[in-house]
Amino acid sequence: MSFNTEVQPGICMEPDAVTQEYVFNHTMLRVKDPKRSLDFYSRVLGMRLLRRLDFEEGRFSLYFLAMTRGEEVPDAVDERQRYTFGRQSVLELTHNWGSESDDSQYHNGNQDPRGFGHICFSVPDLVAACERFETLGVNFVKPLDRGMKNVAFISDPDGYWVEIVQASLNGEMGRG
Repeated sequence: MSFNTEVQPGICMEPDAVTQEYVFNHTMLRVKDPKRSLDFYSRVLGMRLLRRLDFEEGRFSLYFLAMTRGEEVPDAVDERQRYTFGRQSVLELTHNWGSESDDSQYHNGNQDPRGFGHICFSVPDLVAACERFETLGVNFVKPLDRGMKNVAFISDPDGYWVEIVQASLNGEMGRG
């Protein structure tokens, strides 16, 4: 079966063969309070902490999380490091030490000047997921009953938006 992609100006229709082994590994968000953020991404969204790296000289810590779906994560540090940086869809949370005690807030990109927008999780049952988020006291940026159908937006403790979708409901999105 051939890969079908949309044609747009600027798109490379035949990527260089050497890139076929490249992996989109992670995206990074800066967080003020790692305890709150780790709770949100693990308890609310089901991610698992794969690795924590502390950099004393730079005064920051990195936390790498992913959806592991019950797969075995290596215990040995070197194996876990390779596992973390060799897989897809990792979320890196960066905590600059001391930021939790200042009054500033990170810019989430959804107010002017706009920039970064959101990350997205696909769930098997959008309504059930949103009901669960409500029960857990999660802040909704856009609940299901407002605006675009079949999509919700929640926010994490730092105000970053998290889109919630159900793949089976979005086949017609953007058509007509």
